[in-house]
Amino acid sequence: MNYKVRSIRADEWPAVKALRLLSLQDPVAHLAFLETYEQAVAHPDSFWQERAASSAEGASGAQQIIAEGPDGEWVGTLTVLIEEAGVMDWAGFPVERRQGHVVAVFVRADHRGIGLTEVLFDAGLEWAWARGAERVRLIVHEDNERAQRLYRKVGFVPTGVIVPLGQGKAERELEFAIERE
Repeated sequence: MNYKVRSIRADEWPAVKALRLLSLQDPVAHLAFLETYEQAVAHPDSFWQERAASSAEGASGAQQIIAEGPDGEWVGTLTVLIEEAGVMDWAGFPVERRQGHVVAVFVRADHRGIGLTEVLFDAGLEWAWARGAERVRLIVHEDNERAQRLYRKVGFVPTGVIVPLGQGKAERELEFAIERE
């Protein structure tokens, strides 16, 4: 595989923005992401600069990892957030132990199926374990079967935790997790 997998740098915020906007145009983006293209494109540059700085190489609370193709173009990404024990997560559930939370997983369609996503997950898990995470989790829409297959393939299993998407909505998200060995 002729790809480079690495953490982003804070000054790469324009590329962070471009890849995020591309991911939000994917046919399953409505199942995979909690924001729309229209919402994301409306963010000012300062939003993207802060987002990149808070998850860049050297940051301790989050890390965005990208895959560069042979020509240097960014073709995939995932971000790992560290959640501390004793706080409430974004959905209102208590965090019982230090854990990683994988978000914003995306690989361009023309680079899927070659093992690149697995390499991104390996790098994300390695980063989380090195920061003392006892487990890493992610949340996936119940109808996003493609993502669920991938997450199982890289070792995540359903935990039984169900996250409702909002009042009056029948759709749900499912928690998957992997324990530190």
